[in-house]
Parts: sequence; C-alpha cells; structure tokens
Amino acid sequence: MYQHRDWQGALLELPVSKVVCVGNNYAEHIKEMAGRRHKNGDDESAEPLVFIKPETALCDILQPIAVPKELGAVHHEIELAVLIGSPLKQATEARVAEAIAGYGIALDLTLRELQAGFIKQGQPWERAKGFDGSCPMSGFISVAELGDAQQAELQLSVNGEVRQQGNTRDMLTPILPLIAFMSRFFTLRAGDIVITGTPQGVGPLVAGDSIEVSLNGRKLNTRVI
Repeated sequence: MYQHRDWQGALLELPVSKVVCVGNNYAEHIKEMAGRRHKNGDDESAEPLVFIKPETALCDILQPIAVPKELGAVHHEIELAVLIGSPLKQATEARVAEAIAGYGIALDLTLRELQAGFIKQGQPWERAKGFDGSCPMSGFISVAELGDAQQAELQLSVNGEVRQQGNTRDMLTPILPLIAFMSRFFTLRAGDIVITGTPQGVGPLVAGDSIEVSLNGRKLNTRVI
C-alpha cells in the first residue's frame, strides 16, 4: 500500500488521499496531443484543465509498475508533484507557498486510446486517468532542498532513450497560481498531492521497459511489468 515518503525513503506523517491533476499545462505538449487527434492545433485554455485521481491510483515508483494489458496503449507523462502539508481552501498564492511540504516526481499514466475516445464523445477522462496504479510516485524533496521549483528540470528515459525533457518554467499556469485556482473548487487537505502537467514527448510503455526519471538531476530507476 502506498505511503508518502521523503526522497531517502523515510515515512512522512501525512495521510494519503486524492491527487489533483492539471492537463495541458505545457504549450508543446498541447501541440503534440492536437497532432495525435489530427487537428491543426488546440487553443491554450484560458483556465487550467483540472481533474482528480483517487487514492488508489497512487503507487511507489520504485516498485515495478504494472500496466493494464487489455485496455490499449498506456502512455507515460512525467510531472512535478507537490505534496500539500496543510489545508487549503480559497487560498492565496502566499498561503499556498506556506502549505507546500515537498516536491517529487509523478508519472501520470494514461490509457491513451480510451482517453481519445472519451474526448471524441465529450465524456470525462476518469477511466483513462484514474485506474489503479495510474500514478507512480517518488519520495518528496523538501522545499528548502529543492530550491526554486519553478525552475526545475524534469527528464524521463525509456530503455536508455530520452523521451521527455522539460523545465517547470515553461508551465502555462505556474505552481502557486495553479494550486490557488484548484483550491477555489476543491479543499486541498494535508497529504493531498497536486501534479502540475507534463512536457512534450509522451509515449507508450510496455512490459519489460526500463525507466529512468530525474528531477534536477536526482535520478530514480524503475521498470514496467
């Protein structure tokens, strides 16, 4: 069962709850996804596109990642994850900054063919985004140790090939205003996680793949089963 940990693996005294997610927060990723849907391009949203993964989506990224075998392609999306340390409701950006307990790496695993069908039909994404084990999660780095989270490098490699590489400075909605926006609609509780969008380069994962992820050069390795 998933539990919050720090980067070194020590347990954190915070409960495990929901994951609040944002889609379309990097311009180049919006363009690549528009291309996959054979459109000429999507407008960048005026407001963040927000959805939720349940607690059961969380799993430890250091454990082998089990992907569904019968539901079509499963794509990786590396994201900066933010651990909330105290409740946020109708929060200011200053209050959000005070409430952040740490930063980590999340994989927003996505059943891409299902998602494309739901989008075409105007249906919600939950089944494509919130399935069990769809949010492999690293340990968390303290705010002081990470430094400026809005200048953080993310990278994901599969079988030694770099697939995704980006910097959080390119977010369309930065971390603090993003979480403040979310808190207008959902109370964020201590132990909730916010994941902040993915840069371009998403692609499929299959059993046997080796994955390396990194945040500001701090690397972790895992595999797909």
